[in-house]
Amino acid sequence: MLKDRYLSNDPFAWQIYELMRSKPIISPHGHIDVKVLLENKAFTNPVELLITPDHYITRLLYSQGISYEALGLDGSKKDPKQIWQLFADNYYLFQATPSRIWLQEILFTLFGVNEILNSNNAAAIYEVIEAKLKTKEFLPQSLFNSFNIEVLATTDSTSADLADHKQLQASGLSGRVIPTFRPDDISDPQRSDWKDGLSRLSKQSGVEVSSFANLLAALRKQRDHFIAHGATATDHGVFSAQTLKLDKNEAQGLFEKLLAGDLSQANVEMFRAAILFEHGVMCAEDGLVMQLHPGSLRNYDQKIFEKFGADKGFDIPVSLTFTKELQPLLNEVGSSKKFKMVLYTLDESTYTRELAPLAGVYPSIRLGPPWWFLDSFNGTNRWRDAVTDTAGFYNTVGFIDDTRAFCSVPVRHDLARRADAAYLAKKVNEGLLTQGEALSLAPQLAYQLSKDFFNL
Repeated sequence: MLKDRYLSNDPFAWQIYELMRSKPIISPHGHIDVKVLLENKAFTNPVELLITPDHYITRLLYSQGISYEALGLDGSKKDPKQIWQLFADNYYLFQATPSRIWLQEILFTLFGVNEILNSNNAAAIYEVIEAKLKTKEFLPQSLFNSFNIEVLATTDSTSADLADHKQLQASGLSGRVIPTFRPDDISDPQRSDWKDGLSRLSKQSGVEVSSFANLLAALRKQRDHFIAHGATATDHGVFSAQTLKLDKNEAQGLFEKLLAGDLSQANVEMFRAAILFEHGVMCAEDGLVMQLHPGSLRNYDQKIFEKFGADKGFDIPVSLTFTKELQPLLNEVGSSKKFKMVLYTLDESTYTRELAPLAGVYPSIRLGPPWWFLDSFNGTNRWRDAVTDTAGFYNTVGFIDDTRAFCSVPVRHDLARRADAAYLAKKVNEGLLTQGEALSLAPQLAYQLSKDFFNL
């Protein structure tokens, strides 16, 4: 593969990229399981490493009639070599997709494979990867150190005790691994585990969640627990960005109805909005950065969810708006000195219409980069074009890898840096930036903006 790939053969783009790639990785939003690093066990085979945890890959295969059973997602002990061959036979399906780019980068940069995977070379490439996975250099902690990661944030449930994080802090990694507070399980009464989530929170916090006021008290206590273990942010995967300020009596009455089983759509939506408002108020109190990514109808296929579980590729985007929905919260804390919010979207129509104008005026708001399939080379360019006129560069944060596939962390950041390097060079060629300005922006986009805004 060419070293200047994705840089349009522009020497100045390469110069910008060289500056960007010299910076360590700041990964403030990801979904790597902390146990992978703590246990430091060798990855057993290429399928476990590259295919099974990556729903970007498995969902597209499913769309072409390849069952999740055939990919081993049902927990059955399928021969990984057969799964790999099946994947290679269908690798052509990924042409020009972000998944193809990410995987090809992994094969090239980590395993020295310079060929395009296909039916004929599948077995040989499998053997190359398998052999390297048996070496000490490919243990998770060794990979972490080789990836030049300064900070990696995991995603952790409301009631996590964070014992794994505490143990990992003593392991001697070259960078930090910190938790992120994700209270989705107690924020949506329509979840089947909502009451269980409240019970877990009661047990972990020591506060009996018998009232709305106690729910907030328990959340504050658990947030303090996360902060003590290094957390700097919260993460909210919500259907809507709607926020709502209720007085104490209204909130308590609503909470009692839900506990009693009155799960009308009106009650559920009101609670979601009210608790999201309260999460924001707590962020303004304790300084945790509030990350909000609405607009995904999660686990869309009920049969898939029941058989295979969550996060199997059936999170489907829906249209949404932000301006009216966030107004109650922003009127309350939008100019608070400690309040910080990062907004993400799956609805690109909101970039110019709503997100950039909000970030372009509120000191508390930054725009998160594209996520889901939009965090691609093309998606990054569309995003920059849509938001820069109104919000500029400095009202954004750096790249968010949002991945569960550990080996994709460095390649996703590298691709984002290449995309931004090409974009800055293009703006210089168009006369919108000087070369000096582009070189000054480069480390900001690659590293500093995320480090500063996420308090890292």
